[in-house]
Amino acid sequence: QVQLVESGGGLVQAGGSLRLSCAASRRTFVNYAMGWFRQPPGKEREFVAAISGSGSSTSYADSVKGRFAISRDNAKNTVYLQMNSLKPEDTAVYFCLADLSLEMVVAGTRNWGQGTQVTVSS
Repeated sequence: QVQLVESGGGLVQAGGSLRLSCAASRRTFVNYAMGWFRQPPGKEREFVAAISGSGSSTSYADSVKGRFAISRDNAKNTVYLQMNSLKPEDTAVYFCLADLSLEMVVAGTRNWGQGTQVTVSS
């Protein structure tokens, strides 16, 4: 079981930037692929980005390609989501998750954080 704590959410104007962080509890953090999902108001949770344990492979939803970047610092057991050129439709609760492979993270089935709210005003 991996415990995850997200931070960095907030209110930002359209076109602005935010960086989300997710700190993981396990010392074997490098063994886990990590990812971000989001849940817009009144909608289902959707995949945003994922990164392999080594950081060498990443995956993004089409809606955020070119604007968001996922990265990780294995020495700090932390994964980041840099969000640039934010749009009102990016407004959502953002969740961090961990799993044993990139594919399992993209599937989004377990090891969720509690979420952090991101609100983008127009």
